[in-house]
Amino acid sequence: MIRLSRLFKSFIYAGRGLVKIFKEEQNFKIEVLLAIVALTLAWWSKFNYLELAILVLAIGLVLLMEVVNSAVELISDVLKPKLDHYVKTIKDMVATAVLIASLLAVVIGLLLFGYHWFNW
Repeated sequence: MIRLSRLFKSFIYAGRGLVKIFKEEQNFKIEVLLAIVALTLAWWSKFNYLELAILVLAIGLVLLMEVVNSAVELISDVLKPKLDHYVKTIKDMVATAVLIASLLAVVIGLLLFGYHWFNW
């Protein structure tokens, strides 16, 4: 059976996490700003529902990876004194995941906007 109080608390915790990452992570702020710009340009370009869905998924992937990156960095910092050489590698690998997601989003954006603006 679903307990509404427990469900409500989980939304509160998620909201706190969102506020914390938005306050503390510069890259997340930049990515949100770029997402707003991309969505505004998509609206102006009259994207259809499928194009908009693809764009939103790409944006969501980047933001999701940034949240995962921040969480892994916090966990890694706790382990740092004991596992210093592993921590650097872990942080680099998760940062690479954010980079890959960001590059994928750029390619998707170029394809979608290129189709609308340059008839690619």
